[in-house]
Amino acid sequence: MQSDDDMLSHPSDGEEAADIAQPTCRVEPLRFSVKGGPPARDRCDVVVESVLTIMIEDIGSLTVLCTPNDTLALAVGFLFAEGIITGPEEITRLTQRADPLVVAVRVDNPEQVVAGRNLIVTSSCGMCGSRNIDKLIEGLKPGRDTFRVSPRVLRDVAREMRKQQSLFSRTGGTHAAAVFTRDGDIIAMGEDIGRHNALDKAVGKCLLEGRPLQERGVMLSGRISLEMIAKAARAGFEMAAGVSAPSSLAIEAAQRSNITLCGYVRADRATAYTHPHRIQNVGQLPD
Repeated sequence: MQSDDDMLSHPSDGEEAADIAQPTCRVEPLRFSVKGGPPARDRCDVVVESVLTIMIEDIGSLTVLCTPNDTLALAVGFLFAEGIITGPEEITRLTQRADPLVVAVRVDNPEQVVAGRNLIVTSSCGMCGSRNIDKLIEGLKPGRDTFRVSPRVLRDVAREMRKQQSLFSRTGGTHAAAVFTRDGDIIAMGEDIGRHNALDKAVGKCLLEGRPLQERGVMLSGRISLEMIAKAARAGFEMAAGVSAPSSLAIEAAQRSNITLCGYVRADRATAYTHPHRIQNVGQLPD
């Protein structure tokens, strides 16, 4: 994507769009004990779930339920994950409207994009109805094999990601995804009420900032499902790790796409489900 001011724009002075959509809101629920006693008001922050509209010129519009922060990165990451673009250079204009929950995009050769539908994507499902599962898994191409990390890196990245989860610290209601290097440096991170959105935000930040996706891993805060591995494979990540468990389809997809899949990255342990050779001093899975 070119660094043209006309291409990537934000609301002008006087348009306080950035202040309209906040990722959290304050509520006052009633806290009570099952053991009895008087209830009390408990002022707390709750993560916001909003509707983001991505308007793609000459193609159509996409509606994503998300947490309204890093919306430009979310839009770019989502379009990349869906195969609407293959890289940021195909975006000729990216504009955040005065309404911060509307992102307008113009892409090269829109006639070649197979979309033609208005798609509603909830914050809990990133690929509902978009393609047949068997075709998805069969279509995953094996990735590169250049990434190696020590077990300590996985632990350190998981800990650092948790430290950087500012929205989760305030609300307890968001997921996170962190793109990291072989040395354990987090180069991009996304937080959202939806796991899929968090990953799209992290990938979108890398694309917008010109950071390479090759020779990278991604750490996930929640369970690892098929669509998360599909997004990781699309980005070219060689490793996908998470603090929770993977699904059977996630394991199958990771095996096919040559992704090292690790779950239960907690404290001083982790579990490698596929291609453990990228983890130093771990070796191969026993027969």
